[in-house]
Amino acid sequence: MKSRTRQLTLNLIAAALLAGAGAASAAVTAIRNAQVMTVAGAGTIERGTVLIRNGRIEAVGADVAIPEGAAIIDGSGKVLTPGIFVARSELGLKEIDAVDETNDVASRQSRYTAALDVTDALNPRSALLPVNRIEGVTRTLTAPETGKGGGLFAGQGAIISLAGALAEPGAFVVRPRAAMFAVLGEQAKGIAGTSRTSSIAAFREALEEAKSNGLRLGSGLSNDAQLSALDIEALRPVLTGETPLVITAHRASDILAALKLADDYRLRLIISGATEAHLVAKELAAARVPVLIDPTRNLPAQFEGLHARPDSALILRKAGVVFAFVDSDDKGTHNARNLRQVAGIAVSCGYPKDQALAAITLQPAEILGLSTVLGSIEAGKIADLVLWDGDPLEVTTAATAVWIDGVPMPMISRQTLLRDRYLQRIKAADVK
Repeated sequence: MKSRTRQLTLNLIAAALLAGAGAASAAVTAIRNAQVMTVAGAGTIERGTVLIRNGRIEAVGADVAIPEGAAIIDGSGKVLTPGIFVARSELGLKEIDAVDETNDVASRQSRYTAALDVTDALNPRSALLPVNRIEGVTRTLTAPETGKGGGLFAGQGAIISLAGALAEPGAFVVRPRAAMFAVLGEQAKGIAGTSRTSSIAAFREALEEAKSNGLRLGSGLSNDAQLSALDIEALRPVLTGETPLVITAHRASDILAALKLADDYRLRLIISGATEAHLVAKELAAARVPVLIDPTRNLPAQFEGLHARPDSALILRKAGVVFAFVDSDDKGTHNARNLRQVAGIAVSCGYPKDQALAAITLQPAEILGLSTVLGSIEAGKIADLVLWDGDPLEVTTAATAVWIDGVPMPMISRQTLLRDRYLQRIKAADVK
């Protein structure tokens, strides 16, 4: 009986979501009279208009002509921004933290490491997608969890659209194998020996093995190979610089070790975590290595983060380091929607408001090589847009409309359906 009830509930949720998505927009949509925060050269346009056609932004400005027959959305008193781009999350891989059967974030007993590909496990019907989508999240880099599997390399992440099952065929996974993920520091010690020296040596050995065997995959591996053929195949684009390598590292010395690896092997490095990144800001800027950082991480969670401070993002910005904000507490998953609150906290620590918005929209797209099509409100870019009823970085502000690929998303989630269901019962009980 319980399973039948659960299935009925899931069917009702799916039907409601699809019905909402079916409220199709006209061929052209105009959002007018909104405060448009472009996160681009145009800055903020008061009472601006954004024109959407065929999933793209056709025009943006204060005096945009609206064609006849366009669907018009009145944005008076509201704020329009690009969709939030979560630079790292586990969305699509996880449902309930405490239920292992619903988690595909780490392969703890697999003989594969670098070859693991999150695309194989992504669930476009995850209940967490609409929960975050209706609060402004439109894209994310879904990543495997580092430090939990059988090796220093955790596998390959993918950039996805939070339209999920509502996306056009082939549009849910925006870019498969978008980045390779690995770990250094305290977590790496437990995987490869019991010291940082052994983990760095193991890291180099893996890269050397992939480098030496990479050209001989067709004829088999060398006799002393430690990586599988699939792992080596997955590391080849990392060694050629085609695929970025995201290394989780917090201590300043670990970040410098990662920079040395990147320099020795000519890797496209991204540092994730980066609690002590402000201590090596000049080195990061000189190496042009971007950072994924949680600006609210102002207290040490481990020994490797003893120098945590609330103005770390401000120091990185002044040094010229490109970075994006992430939420390390939730790993950007169940509450990826709180990323705008994280950005707001950075503003309270002195970070410029327009740059804080960029750190959750344009800068993630830039770091991941998608800034030509995503991250800001400019003509020609994909229409990922959010209309807010107030300041988007204020915790009390809510999204009133969300567009992904120019398509209006249903403002419905499992949470809103449950809310409405039980509110009706409460109201009915009050009447009695």
